[in-house]
Amino acid sequence: MQKIKTTYLAAIVAFLYAPIVVLIAQSFNASRYRGQWTGFTWEWYEKLIESEDIINAFSNTLTIGVTSAILATLLALVTALGMRQMGRQSRMLLRGLANVPLLNADIVTGISLMLLFLGLGLKLGYDTILLAHIVISLPYAMLCILPQVLTMDNVWYEAARDLGATPFQAFRKVILPELMPGIVAAFLLSFAMSADDFIVTYFTKGAGIETLTTEIYSELKLGVHPEMYALSTLFFCGVLVFAALLMLNYKVIRRYRAAERRGQEA
Repeated sequence: MQKIKTTYLAAIVAFLYAPIVVLIAQSFNASRYRGQWTGFTWEWYEKLIESEDIINAFSNTLTIGVTSAILATLLALVTALGMRQMGRQSRMLLRGLANVPLLNADIVTGISLMLLFLGLGLKLGYDTILLAHIVISLPYAMLCILPQVLTMDNVWYEAARDLGATPFQAFRKVILPELMPGIVAAFLLSFAMSADDFIVTYFTKGAGIETLTTEIYSELKLGVHPEMYALSTLFFCGVLVFAALLMLNYKVIRRYRAAERRGQEA
């Protein structure tokens, strides 16, 4: 029985990652043609670094991702703290409204944002991509922060206030450290959503600006070049790093909640 379980799990892992392994192997293949291995090479990575279009797309992806993640996390934190003060019904209604975009199709979100920006007279470009990424990241950031805010105990905050701390000092030294695991998770998830997005970016980017996902799509329309294998491999490695950071942060949250439970039981 154990062998069947192991075989089944191995088959699932192979099914999920076999295409990625082929992609990574192909990015180091000296041959430009698929299915023909002629030796190991770094040539496609070197050409990738020398490509000005790729560097610009990477720079746009990084700056838009970091900025949108910071702003989405900040908005989610302020919204969650505000929802904590609401009545039960109002909070449930707002929570439901915040979750609807998670289920909405990306293409619907992309087209509606494009129409909204054009209706407001905004020129599609870097700024509209940034605004769109804040919109799509905000529900995910709230999903990370809101549960922690709603279960937060007021005892430490009130104790800090009784000891003479101002509301800002009590927030900075008591509330913020308590919410930090959720805030870090919200930032990482928001950045991953931004960096990985293609559909919403495609409809809101306008002409003359690309992110990595739209640059890969543009290059593929001209034919599949080995440089795209190298770029896709680097993109996957970046996703792996963020997945590792999210798992590390999840462990921190579990330790924090376990310590909190022990403190309540003591």
